Amino acid sequence: MEHDSARSGRIRVGIDTGGTFTDVVALDERSGRLVTTKTPSTPANPADGFMAGIDKVLGLLGVPAGDGSVLAAVSHGTTVATNQLLEGKVDRLGFVTTEGYEAMLEIARQSVPDGYGNSYFWVKPDRIVPRDLVRGVGGRLDFTGAEVRPFDEDGARAVARWFRDRGITTLGVCFLHAYANPEHEERMRAVLAEEHPDAVVSLSSEVLREYREYERAMTTLVDAAVKPRLSAYVSNITSRLTAYAERPIPFYVMKSNGGVLSADEVVHQPITTVLSGPAAGALGAALIARVAGFDKVLTSDGGGTSTDVSVVIDGEPTLTTEGSVGAFPSKIPMIDVVTVGAGGGSIAWLSPEGTLKVGPQSAGADPGPLCYARGGTDVTITDAHVVLGRIPPHLLGGEIPLDVDAARRGVEELAARLGLTPEACATGVLEISAWNQANALRQVTVKRGLDVRDFTLTTFGGSGSLLLCRLVDVLGLPAVLVPPDPGNVSAFGLLTVDVKNDYVQTHVALADALDPAVVSGIVDDLTARAAAALVGEGFAPEQHQFARTADLRYFGQAFEVRVPVPDGLVDAAALAEVAERFHAEHRRLYGYDFAGDPDQQVEWVNVRVSGIGPIQRPEIRRHPVGDGSPPTVRSRRPVCFDADAGYVDTPVLWRPDLAPGTVVTGPAVIEEFGSTVPLHPGFTARVDELLNIIVTPDPRSQA
Repeated sequence: MEHDSARSGRIRVGIDTGGTFTDVVALDERSGRLVTTKTPSTPANPADGFMAGIDKVLGLLGVPAGDGSVLAAVSHGTTVATNQLLEGKVDRLGFVTTEGYEAMLEIARQSVPDGYGNSYFWVKPDRIVPRDLVRGVGGRLDFTGAEVRPFDEDGARAVARWFRDRGITTLGVCFLHAYANPEHEERMRAVLAEEHPDAVVSLSSEVLREYREYERAMTTLVDAAVKPRLSAYVSNITSRLTAYAERPIPFYVMKSNGGVLSADEVVHQPITTVLSGPAAGALGAALIARVAGFDKVLTSDGGGTSTDVSVVIDGEPTLTTEGSVGAFPSKIPMIDVVTVGAGGGSIAWLSPEGTLKVGPQSAGADPGPLCYARGGTDVTITDAHVVLGRIPPHLLGGEIPLDVDAARRGVEELAARLGLTPEACATGVLEISAWNQANALRQVTVKRGLDVRDFTLTTFGGSGSLLLCRLVDVLGLPAVLVPPDPGNVSAFGLLTVDVKNDYVQTHVALADALDPAVVSGIVDDLTARAAAALVGEGFAPEQHQFARTADLRYFGQAFEVRVPVPDGLVDAAALAEVAERFHAEHRRLYGYDFAGDPDQQVEWVNVRVSGIGPIQRPEIRRHPVGDGSPPTVRSRRPVCFDADAGYVDTPVLWRPDLAPGTVVTGPAVIEEFGSTVPLHPGFTARVDELLNIIVTPDPRSQA
């Protein structure tokens, strides 16, 4: 019956490709049935794991193997661009800029990690484009977009031929003040098309139409750097999906801003995917927590390589345009995610001083931890968990057996070098990892003026829930929510995401001198561009939604605060309301404002419009509360929660057996297909009617 309903092409699939596993969720839109699964990632060719995941999840819905006709759409979170930047694998790039500004990347910004006090000998990292691959072209615009000097056509042709003759086929173009007028950049692209037709070109006026030349140039160059690899990857997936379904099907890629974009368009905006996977996880967790009744939430997505954390307030993850990936700043709208190298594959190692360190290096999926028995040589966080009995001797419900003895030998060897017992060594590895994660959570809360103790933590990902009890202790959290199928929350998030495009235009002007007609014209232009993009994505005009914001600051400040612009007519009253919102938001963020001070003027900097095409979200169903009978104990095993206390006989529960209303008191281990929750002594877990596990500390044990 399920297959009959699916054959009309009503199954939507979300796929999140991680470093170790590919997570897959499928929604049958007719029956509302939601199924999840995981399959090993294939780093040599991620498309193989992608297609294997589709076949596997459709099989769970009763679809015959290889029958892709049931697919309605596929949404994908990819780490292709992220990993390329994190690993620094940037191929030779060329940079074309305004004549006289060839040293822009060297000058950069006066920013020193950790301040000058700890960085006397800090040297700026290598530029994304070496100085010898930068060329200037004559011509000049002023900040209003007016032409000061004409574009040097002959010089542009000479530059295009210079790059062509040296085989540089990926180029970024960033001319001074192109945010105000793209004409010179567009003429440069036309010249390149004639003289160097093989070149892949990114224009700053299309990538980031706002001021600050260095950030705009870097963002444009990052876009150019990831464009060839991401385009090849997306094209490969698209062709394989078409062959699998025997027809073209909608294929969307997750963007860093919390929306998705069609594969056809994403190849023209590759930089928008640099935080594709983490963004999907934050959105999925945000929806789950909001339905469960939590309005202040921290999300923690633990994978094989890293843990990604973010803040969600009133169901909306915090956005930023001041993000970076690795050493590369990318000034595009992205969900404010902090990443720490504390995943299941993070390696434990000794510093030259002989102290124990964990991460950021990772054993990844291949060779992986020692317990994977694939040739790994280093102790990892997963090895520590399996030696202590906190995870079972297998993964994915038994699909992947683990070599516990190999992990134990590795831990014993590391412990001997430290002069510790194996249990103390393994718990030490996990303690360091927990503090690394706690510091990341402080970074998105305390450093932003938020009290971490006001938030409920939502943990997900394959390794995200393994240290939740220690995080409660370290941070003083009131509760932790573990969603059903936590290993697949990122893939689930892909099914909850609207199509979203962001457009920005710099317009620097004091609020008192602002002309409402000019602002209205900018808003209308950005809205028209957003609407055209939504039509291209297949959304009828009556479905279009638009979110309008502006970046404001007090005159003389270096950075801005983003506030909403009211819907409707942009007149003097609307501009005054934006200013009031700015004062209030500045006060919330920094504790003060200058409202009512005639000597401190408000300055507008950027106007932004996001075009949103809404999609049907899966329903999170409620379930009847059980009779309160104690859960069935599937098995028991020795588990070490504290090195001094040693191993204790611990009940092992199977999460699908836990009905809503079930209460479990630690010590216990709650296992499911793709994740495990070790419940330490002194903690209680309750299953709510949405099948979430809510973990809270026992007040008596915390006293």
